[in-house]
Amino acid sequence: MKKYNRIKLREGLRSSYWFVPLLITGAAIALAFFMLRLDFIGESELIERSGLKIYTGGSDSALTLLSTIASSMITVAGTVFSVTLVALTLASQQFGPRVLRNFMQDIKFQFVLGTFIATFIYCLLVLWSVHTDGKQAFVPKISIAVAILLAMASIAVLIYFIHHASTSIHAWHIIREISDELESNIDYVFSENLGNSHPNHKGQLVEEIARDFEQKAYPILATSSGYIRAIDYDCLMKIAKSKDLVLHLKQRPGKFIVRGSKLVRVFPCERGNQKLTKQINQAFILGRERTAFQDVEFSIKQLVEIAIRAISPAVNDPFTAIRCIDQLSVALCRLTQGEFPSQYCYDDNDQLRLIADQVTFAGLVDDAFHQIRQYARQEVAVTIRLLEAIAIIAEYTQNKNNHATLLRHANMIRRGSQDLLEKLDREDVEFRYQVVLQRLAKI
Repeated sequence: MKKYNRIKLREGLRSSYWFVPLLITGAAIALAFFMLRLDFIGESELIERSGLKIYTGGSDSALTLLSTIASSMITVAGTVFSVTLVALTLASQQFGPRVLRNFMQDIKFQFVLGTFIATFIYCLLVLWSVHTDGKQAFVPKISIAVAILLAMASIAVLIYFIHHASTSIHAWHIIREISDELESNIDYVFSENLGNSHPNHKGQLVEEIARDFEQKAYPILATSSGYIRAIDYDCLMKIAKSKDLVLHLKQRPGKFIVRGSKLVRVFPCERGNQKLTKQINQAFILGRERTAFQDVEFSIKQLVEIAIRAISPAVNDPFTAIRCIDQLSVALCRLTQGEFPSQYCYDDNDQLRLIADQVTFAGLVDDAFHQIRQYARQEVAVTIRLLEAIAIIAEYTQNKNNHATLLRHANMIRRGSQDLLEKLDREDVEFRYQVVLQRLAKI
């Protein structure tokens, strides 16, 4: 449970625009006090005696210099914040509000904003220490030299920010980031230990449970509403094993649950109680929005949303949709090469403990292709690319069920293409359809 709470906290901090700037600002405050301490104990004089020039101006010029740097930094910080909001607005309008999460978690934007704020705070603290009164005049030479270095570093960061802001709103950049996240989620799904089962007992135990499970199971109701961000399967396994239970999970990560809806069914019924309800609910991490962790469907639907927005009449950008289809085909090819976790999970004694709601290849293919096919009926290039993607995926699968899923989608795409007015377009689609049939026939 602590692991998933840490993940939830990390996701929240990564999506905030205050955490990283606050850390950098704290480091700037510590740096300012350290540099001023060196100036107070006379370290600047020792450095000058060694022949190294630090800062040779007087107190008045020091005040002017620090004031100039501080005012310019806060002005640039405001500009950076404004440009970031513009980038967020453009991304939301063109690619959908779901991609804002990727921008909010971009540590580079947060680092740039924190750099300018930190330089501003540092100059203010050093400015506060400068004295111009006669014999008590004090000019922190080392601190001012560091302020100049920070200003030069801020200029370099500003140049980097301009480059990063301009590339971050490109379609290829956003699609690539979502695809990388999707691939990491696929690796996580295939690395899950959930679903390890004993081949000698699995069939018998599942058959026994399925016979009277619904009649004798105790329903565990959700105590709050929200999207399931993660499920602590290890915690549920410990609960089931310690109390000798079988838990049937009715929901999976990514699903939205309403308070009072059925979350889990517990067998046998007489062992269910309020304490067990609380323990099981704690194993479900909920949030207001979906996240990609444990949720492969979320990243797939992000790519689908970008694709269907691209082929809408308002945007009319089939090339972006084709790029999304290419990345979806890469992910589905990887899915065909791994073994999906079984919905049945056994303990060390080969006793069935969890029946989980798991994603399937057929379900993920439906998520990837259904909406794009529906919106792209009159987009010949996108329709052809869908069939080409299915043909590529067919080369990677040897599973008969996967074969049937791909054939079902190819047939739907072919039927939808019959509405095309141009005969040559229909012939192009038919040619790609025949290629799909040839690839699937080899399985």
